[in-house]
Amino acid sequence: MQNPFSNPAFSMAALTAAINILPNRYGRIEDLGLMPAKPVRQRQVIVEEMNGVLNLLPTLPPGAPGTVGVRGKRTLRSFVIPHIPHDDVVLPEEVQGIRAFGSETETEAVAGVIARHLETMRNKHAITLEHLRMGALKGVILDADGSVLYDLFDEFDITPQTIAFDLGNAGTNVKSKCLATLAAIEDNLKGEFMSGVHCLCSPEFFTALTGHAKVEKAFENWQQGAILINDVRRGFTYAGITFEEYRGQATDPSGTTRRFIAAGEAHAFPLGTVDTFGTYFAPADFNETVNTIGQTLYAKQEPRKFDRGTDLHTQSNPLPMCHRPGVLVKLTV
Repeated sequence: MQNPFSNPAFSMAALTAAINILPNRYGRIEDLGLMPAKPVRQRQVIVEEMNGVLNLLPTLPPGAPGTVGVRGKRTLRSFVIPHIPHDDVVLPEEVQGIRAFGSETETEAVAGVIARHLETMRNKHAITLEHLRMGALKGVILDADGSVLYDLFDEFDITPQTIAFDLGNAGTNVKSKCLATLAAIEDNLKGEFMSGVHCLCSPEFFTALTGHAKVEKAFENWQQGAILINDVRRGFTYAGITFEEYRGQATDPSGTTRRFIAAGEAHAFPLGTVDTFGTYFAPADFNETVNTIGQTLYAKQEPRKFDRGTDLHTQSNPLPMCHRPGVLVKLTV
């Protein structure tokens, strides 16, 4: 019998291309286009911080020597990119009955089985990447078990900012809280620019915000009552901030369900920046991928012992990063 898995259609390059073509079914942060992919050739990245010195230039008479530019201090920080492997298996029972020697339909049928497995594996990698990216937006990147991979505030020696909205108090000036949030982000852009501010909220925070007396009054005048017929959880703008309910959660290997945003919290961040956010992807640890540009996902297969099935291996090596953690502001009820 012809072994379909020895066909070039099931090579590392072909499987990797196939899994990267499959749609990403998870990821609001991916939809926002907030953290674009930045492929690298190494297993670690160096983030260079340069504190630019900006000052006003005085007027001088013609012929006078110009003022001398002052260089900012440069600081280098190294980050090891996490390695996330995942394995699965295609058993003989799944391709039972495919026995035509030299038949092209044999390869097509096996490809369908492989595609189903790759889709499931991709979805697991996708929700994992969403979890890592949400951690980068909060300033603390967590592993699947809740342990800390990187605390960006500690790495960049920045004090995290938290603004209590006091939504349980009907007299709270929510607009002033929003303006304080905008000011905190703008003051920490450090020469960057933004197109707006977005805020992903836990359901508890979103409910408290939309139910607050000051905000409800604004709702009545928002687009002439369109709020009554539209699902505003996908985002409504109030006092310069677009608030959106975010219900992301996943189950870790031990079976514990982990929410990506804690109850009663929300996280505000700028949109439209140039290089504040990014996702670094390192190459896989295969012989074929040494010193190559990293891809989002990799897939590979090999026969099991005694040809009792075929092992599938996928891996991703992502590191979502916020280069300016000072722009990340946590809001609390």
